[in-house]
Amino acid sequence: QVQLVESGGGLVQAGESLRLSCAASGRTFNSYAMGWFRQAPGKEREFVAGITWSGGSTPYVDSVKGRFTVSKDNTKNMVYLQMNSLKPEDTAVYYCAARVLAPSVVAGLYDYWGQGTQVTVSS
Repeated sequence: QVQLVESGGGLVQAGESLRLSCAASGRTFNSYAMGWFRQAPGKEREFVAGITWSGGSTPYVDSVKGRFTVSKDNTKNMVYLQMNSLKPEDTAVYYCAARVLAPSVVAGLYDYWGQGTQVTVSS
């Protein structure tokens, strides 16, 4: 079992930054690939970014390229999502998720999920 807890969400204005954190506990964290997803009201859960067990990142969803950066610290069992130049359309609940092998853009392929953290960007 892997337990995931997100933090760092909040209310910011457009153009500002936030850093989301995902703390993992349980089984060997460094053997898992991680993904960040988000879900806005009335919309499906959307892949945002992924990172391999070794810290190599995967392509980001086009809407966040150049603004968001995912990173992983296996020594601390932490995954981060640095979000810069936030836009109102980034407003959503953000989730981190874990799965073995490589990250995936498909939410259903992840084995473990956090409870989510709300990000609200005002215009």
